Amino acid sequence: MSFTVTIDVSEQFETAASPDKAFELLSDVLRSASHFPDVEKLEPLGGNAFRWVMEKIAIGDHTLQQTIYASAYSSDPASMSVDWTPVEGVGNAQVSGGWRIEPAGTGAKVSLHTKGALEVDFPGFLQFLLAPLIELAFRQKIERYIANLKESFAK
Repeated sequence: MSFTVTIDVSEQFETAASPDKAFELLSDVLRSASHFPDVEKLEPLGGNAFRWVMEKIAIGDHTLQQTIYASAYSSDPASMSVDWTPVEGVGNAQVSGGWRIEPAGTGAKVSLHTKGALEVDFPGFLQFLLAPLIELAFRQKIERYIANLKESFAK
C-alpha cells in the first residue's frame, strides 16, 4: 500500500538582475529547468507542457523512488508571473506553483511558491519515517535550484 507525501514550499530572494532579466530566464521553462538539480530528462509534451523525469533516489543498490510528473506552464509579462499546473495522469506526482517578480531597488525580488504531492510506492507504515526524508530532499533541491538561479542572475 503506497502513501502520498505533500510538500509546500515558499521562498523569496533578491537579485541585482532587473525584473525583465529575471522574468526572461524564469519564463523560459527549458532554461529555468536547466538550473534545477537531478533532472534526468525534461520532455516537451506540446502546449508549453513538460514531463519531468528526476534521477532515481537510491541507497546502495536499492532504488527507493523515481519522481515523474508533468506540468503545463503559462507566463504573463504584464504581471511578471510564471505559473504551472499539473498535467493529470502523468507519473507519480502532481506539481503546481508559480514565480512572482517585483522591482526591488535596482534589482528584483523573486518569490517562489510550489506545492507537490508525491505518491510513494512503499507500505504506509513507513510513511512516518520516509515522509520527512522526502520533504527534506525536496527542500534541499529547491535551495540548490535557487542558488543556481542566483548565480546565473549575477552574470
